[in-house]
Amino acid sequence: MDITELYNVFLECGKVTTDSRTVSGGELFFALKGDNFDGNEYALMALEAGAAFAVVDGTSAVASEKDFLDAGGRSRIIPVDDTLKTLQELARWHRLNTYVNGRPVPVVGLTGTNGKTTTKELIRSVLAAKYHVTATEGNYNNSIGVPLTLLKITEDTQIAVVEMGANHPDDIMELVAVCLPDCGLITCVGKGHLLGFGDLEGVKRAKGALYDYLESTGGPAFLNIDDKELVGMAEDRADMKVIPYGAKVMGAKVLQSSSDKPFLRMLIHDGEEALGIDTHLVGSYNEDNVLAAIAVGEYFGVPLKDAVRAINSYVPSNNRSQMLRTERNTLIVDAYNANPMSMSAALDSFDAVQSPVKVLCLGNMGELGKESVSEHKKVLERLGHEPFDRIILVGEQFRLAMDEMKSGGKLAISPEWFATSEEAAASLNRVPVDGAAVLIKGSRSTRMELVIPAL
Repeated sequence: MDITELYNVFLECGKVTTDSRTVSGGELFFALKGDNFDGNEYALMALEAGAAFAVVDGTSAVASEKDFLDAGGRSRIIPVDDTLKTLQELARWHRLNTYVNGRPVPVVGLTGTNGKTTTKELIRSVLAAKYHVTATEGNYNNSIGVPLTLLKITEDTQIAVVEMGANHPDDIMELVAVCLPDCGLITCVGKGHLLGFGDLEGVKRAKGALYDYLESTGGPAFLNIDDKELVGMAEDRADMKVIPYGAKVMGAKVLQSSSDKPFLRMLIHDGEEALGIDTHLVGSYNEDNVLAAIAVGEYFGVPLKDAVRAINSYVPSNNRSQMLRTERNTLIVDAYNANPMSMSAALDSFDAVQSPVKVLCLGNMGELGKESVSEHKKVLERLGHEPFDRIILVGEQFRLAMDEMKSGGKLAISPEWFATSEEAAASLNRVPVDGAAVLIKGSRSTRMELVIPAL
């Protein structure tokens, strides 16, 4: 079956799923393979549950195409050479064949080491002040998530916002070829996923695939001109069209936050008038994310006042830049991911929080490869210069860093270390924390959100 025929099948179904457990009736099911699963094993289950068709690996031992026929006599089993590549090809085809005002729906693509999901949600909120927006849900930004996002574009969609994540050198190049962004931005580049990228230069090459694509097509890149790494990457691509944003060029500044409301507050100028931005985001590092969203909104004709109103209304979720008040403590939860850049930014922001008692609950920074122990040692060295009432560390990388520093007589703090966040939570239940500001930060693998009930 060629892509045009498959696309007609998709249009009949109107929805796609890769999980047989979510079938409610009428879906086009894709049997994807992973390291620990084979969706072909669930294809028949999906059909029996009500999926209209199942796209399967042509070499798999799925039932004969003649065993499942629809009312018109067509086989409900569609064999292909590679189900993931077919899913991506279908998404690309749909992206190119869904029109707004006589042209394919415009797509905003974004990537970066930190801030992707928050920036994407802010852009979605700003654009939604004027348009019907389809955007990546959560951080579903990989080789499966990007095509599934594109396949959710409907005839009502006026703009799509697609987040792209990467763990390996060619990931962004692959995802850009699927979503074909009309414009885009890189939030920042830093030491993240070094296990796959090798070093910072590897990160820049991988993320820079978005810039390469935009340069080749003439689409604009929104560039944070306050970020020297991004400016350098842009200068290396002399033919890339740039739309600058940043505090100076946009006349914006961060205002001091209060101890009871440690949210990012800003002023931005709209001609002669200064507009106040009062976000629900904890951390001044979100300034760049806010300004990126305003810049994208301005490009698409969203008035600044409407953009500010949308940003003020956005409430973060999923353990990103959140403030939670419990009966006993104020928690700053930024525990969805962690790398050296985001850990430093979170600690910088926490330094500005005023509280009589300050506690840290920090988990491993994941996927740092050969630099992992040295980067965790840098965190420990920093903590030795700052007063905290209690420091709780979780994960093997922090233990290894502590051991090296102890042996060299350079560990200037006495943290509590635990192998897992569950053990840390148990300790917090035994020796409670009260009346404190608590920063909770760590990579997804450490599940630092599990300490929240104990606080």
